[in-house]
Amino acid sequence: MKIVDLHVHSCCSDGTLTPSELVDLALQKGLSAFALTDHDTTAGLDEAIGYAQGRDIEVIPGIEFSTEYKGRDIHILGLAIDWHSAAFEKRIRAFVDSRVERNRKMCENLSGAGIDISYEKLLAAFPGAVVTRAHYARYLLDHGYVKSLPEAFERYVGDHTPYFVPRQKVTPVQAVELILQAKGLPILAHPTLYHMGKDALQTLVSLLKEAGLAGIEAVYSTYSAGEEREMRQLAARNGLLISGGSDFHGSNKPGLELATGYHGKLVIPFDIWERLREKGRALYEEA
Repeated sequence: MKIVDLHVHSCCSDGTLTPSELVDLALQKGLSAFALTDHDTTAGLDEAIGYAQGRDIEVIPGIEFSTEYKGRDIHILGLAIDWHSAAFEKRIRAFVDSRVERNRKMCENLSGAGIDISYEKLLAAFPGAVVTRAHYARYLLDHGYVKSLPEAFERYVGDHTPYFVPRQKVTPVQAVELILQAKGLPILAHPTLYHMGKDALQTLVSLLKEAGLAGIEAVYSTYSAGEEREMRQLAARNGLLISGGSDFHGSNKPGLELATGYHGKLVIPFDIWERLREKGRALYEEA
């Protein structure tokens, strides 16, 4: 059976493998296609797609937007985007600038707590990456300030620590609209992780569907069989397609494998991507 993985991260955001290394790993795993969906950046797409040329695999250009909705961090995936669109590239630069400002302030806070850190040192430690809190956690672990990545989040970089600095985020609706402008397919990522309750989640899905949401990530590494069934039913009730992904981050998520998730339990059939691709063709070839 042909399989895909529609939610994958590289070192260009908070993964640990380069885009080219992801292509090699995807081939080893027997994937027919995977989507590179780094957080708020498309920096790795040219490398991944160029490296995959002539190889028996499709790299789907994607992105994962971090958005805010009623105090919650909601993630919206964009699949099959036109990442070289001028308007889209301008908006992505604004996201990067927002991250830089936040990261400088967080480094100042941590430095004030006696940690030998600066934004420049973070960049030197993770060259070419769009710095996220996962990079802070790794830096703190590598320099002996914590004994584990979870401890780094609990003590230093989690939402409720005194050092955390929130950054400006778009709304989920704005992310959906931005993906549509880039001729992509907007997908609500891992809805069960938001712990919203059924009614609140339905309200969000209805709002996003009106904006142009194409699908829901109904197959995901951490879902139980019951959660996957609920997400498939949620998609069906709302006339949405399903997507699926591992949310692979390399060694930043130990035990989570590309394509197969935790303990080899994840399977994402190719026809999930085929239906999404057909949806994209119908949306944009008719326009």
